[in-house]
Amino acid sequence: MKAIFDVCRLSGTAAAPPSKSMGHRLIIGAALADGESVIRGVEYSNDITATISCARALGAVVLCEGDTVRVNGGGFLSVKNAVLDCGESGSTLRFFIPLCMSGSDREYTFLGSERLLSRPLSVYESLSRERGIKFENIGNCIKVSGDLGVGSFTVEGGVSSQFITGLTLALIVRAKNGECGEITIVPPVESRPYIDMTVAALRKFGARVSFTDDKITVEPCELHPIECRVEGDWSNAAFLDVYNHIGGDVTVTGLDETSTQGDRAYREYFDMLDGGSPTIDVSDTPDLAPVLFALAAAKNGAHFTGTKRLAAKESDRASVMAHELAKFGAYVDVYENDAVVHKCALHAPTSMIERHRDHRIVMACSTLLTLTGGKLDGAEDVNKSFPSYFDVIKKLGAEVRLEK
Repeated sequence: MKAIFDVCRLSGTAAAPPSKSMGHRLIIGAALADGESVIRGVEYSNDITATISCARALGAVVLCEGDTVRVNGGGFLSVKNAVLDCGESGSTLRFFIPLCMSGSDREYTFLGSERLLSRPLSVYESLSRERGIKFENIGNCIKVSGDLGVGSFTVEGGVSSQFITGLTLALIVRAKNGECGEITIVPPVESRPYIDMTVAALRKFGARVSFTDDKITVEPCELHPIECRVEGDWSNAAFLDVYNHIGGDVTVTGLDETSTQGDRAYREYFDMLDGGSPTIDVSDTPDLAPVLFALAAAKNGAHFTGTKRLAAKESDRASVMAHELAKFGAYVDVYENDAVVHKCALHAPTSMIERHRDHRIVMACSTLLTLTGGKLDGAEDVNKSFPSYFDVIKKLGAEVRLEK
């Protein structure tokens, strides 16, 4: 689907969408708990739908009623052999693999997009080799079988925090059976706020889990059901608030100022970009990189460090943004672990903006298209995390038409 923009200025009030990251964690936490949990304020992005599907495949009862999800985890992990379709969701894949490594009499098959199954899974591959269990990535699927065994792991801090969350979830399963476990994270630890989110979510259900001194400790516990509402998503709120920094007047509501979400930092980063050509470290906030690159191009440029991990996201985000920003007249130098967006004068893109099957690239480039006008392909990719994005910005005054 194509999005065709005319030059426009956005204004008004919009609610932040629910946090996809917290939604994943709450749904899985509810599946691990005994009894029925009620999670309100859920937006059915493709990624959240994938997590719901995988929870059901493993025996949880999940009922969706409007924006409310009811999860009864009594039968979770009771299915010994199942096929789990993760779509394009890296969180879903990396969270569920360790949960499925819980018994030698079980085999699970993971499906997903070609890009998803090609994303790094080295932590699980290494652990499987060390512990003599089956982990096969055969291109169009991944098969796992076996028991991770003793609940003690050592993980490099530079890997995706999704691995650390996945192993923490596996330890929670053992904690319900009266076992202790720990994860030692070799510093430096990147994306620490996402680990904090995991700990905060699991504690809601009664998990005895702590994260201090680069070590996660899990103690025996019983998980109880809860009723809660998914907090607003700071990651996607950035793609609305950014309009305030390019001439708009948008009020974003529904954000928790005390949230553990690391992408709360976007406000500070936006102010830095308003004030000059700063150096910004995105190692803890890789999901903000596309919108930060876009705003830097619209402002005075910037130097971004900690960009190495962007290559393993839905697209190679630094290189992709360099490619698309060039169409607007912006020049970007991309290096191994940093990138420089040079100050420029933006113009309407010289060709259609490409999607790269990355929702955040689509939204970041949409920001600039409201300044210049132009066409973008792959508008439907926002369904991965923010299905209502185009509806929301239209209500704020975006002059954009969607065409098949």
